[in-house]
Amino acid sequence: MNRKHALTAVALLAFAVSAVAGELAGLATPGKFVVGLDDTFAPMGFRDPAGNLVGFDIDLARAVGGELGVEIVFQPIDWSAKEMELAARNIDCIWNGMSRTPEREANMTLSQDYLNNRMVIMTSPDVNITSMEQLAAYKVGTQAGSSGLIMVEKHPIYPKIAANLLEYATYDECILDMQAGRIQAMVVDEVLGQYKNNNLSAKLNVASVDFGNDFYAIGFRRDRDNAANEELCVAVENAIKNIVASGKGEQISKKWFGANLLLPMQ
Repeated sequence: MNRKHALTAVALLAFAVSAVAGELAGLATPGKFVVGLDDTFAPMGFRDPAGNLVGFDIDLARAVGGELGVEIVFQPIDWSAKEMELAARNIDCIWNGMSRTPEREANMTLSQDYLNNRMVIMTSPDVNITSMEQLAAYKVGTQAGSSGLIMVEKHPIYPKIAANLLEYATYDECILDMQAGRIQAMVVDEVLGQYKNNNLSAKLNVASVDFGNDFYAIGFRRDRDNAANEELCVAVENAIKNIVASGKGEQISKKWFGANLLLPMQ
């Protein structure tokens, strides 16, 4: 569900002037674009063994900063307090694999969707699933308390697979059991599953059916200065469009997922 922004001629002129000046409307501190994130969410934004901040969203945000001519500052936050951090102007946006929800649409200025984190079914290399009904023939794993588990439990196929559905503390444990042959399939966030798969020597299959879409968007403030917030949102969207058109977006996506998961923006 993509949102089209309509800018008035005055707003377009303001954007042109700010771009020439190397500034963007909507920033709490001119010239610095502060991105709020949970720095433990691999592969979107997390710490490598050396403590460096890495991830798909990190690379994409840095590329956007280059397009816009602003310094990107990453600010780790308490994810449960992200809306308060945004409203208090401690950060300029929330950019960290954030799902689009009706509540967030009501409380934030959301960008167009830039990535679809489908809830996919990944299987052992020798298993090929083309219909939900086939799941009933296999042992299936997912992470306890995960979005994947919630979506499975809501799906009509659940009563048929419930007896063979195993819950794991982590997806890493789930993958290990699949490699050992104890389960044959798992339900997982596509971004995480593809990231893990990209680093496996024996690649897992991705089924042609899935448990549904989970669209990611970037969240900006919605307050008395909302014209400026909208302008900042559109500027970021346009920068992402340029990054996609140049091929750099596909390069970033394939680095982390082994496939291009970026969505086109209108």
